[in-house]
Amino acid sequence: MADDWSDLSPESAAGARAGRLKERVYATITMIAVVVGLSVSDAGTTGALATVLTTALGLWLAAFVADQQAHRTVYRHLATGQDLRRMLYVSSPLLSCAVGPAVMIALAALDVLSLSTALMTAAGVGIVSLFAWGCAGGIRMGGGVLLAVLAGLLDAVIGVAVALVKASAGH
Repeated sequence: MADDWSDLSPESAAGARAGRLKERVYATITMIAVVVGLSVSDAGTTGALATVLTTALGLWLAAFVADQQAHRTVYRHLATGQDLRRMLYVSSPLLSCAVGPAVMIALAALDVLSLSTALMTAAGVGIVSLFAWGCAGGIRMGGGVLLAVLAGLLDAVIGVAVALVKASAGH
């Protein structure tokens, strides 16, 4: 879905982009937890792939149902048109978060690398993306490169900590 919100106010369009980024960060942290949890399980490639895909689908469905319920409650009708497009745009990272881990697991299924290596690589890529988003946010706030790198490191550390808590809790 294109990032074209020309019919919205600049504040509303920025809100859609911010909501999408929030979902991307949340999905990344959740997927790090899932792949770390899978790395210490006996799931195998089929089980790991099924877990990653159903996690992403479950996250997306939960967000979509919650968005629709909130919309119905506040506006007294189902979201349609522009509101529905915005919901789908904002929540789509909850589905796309499965792509990287799924590709890595597929490589493991093809014996290109071990499943453990594939899962740890997927977790590493997730951590790097948290760092990159933190840096991007720091730069956009005008703090300079050093503060942007510190923001990236902080985001990555917090993301890993949250993912480890989620993984240790079995989520």
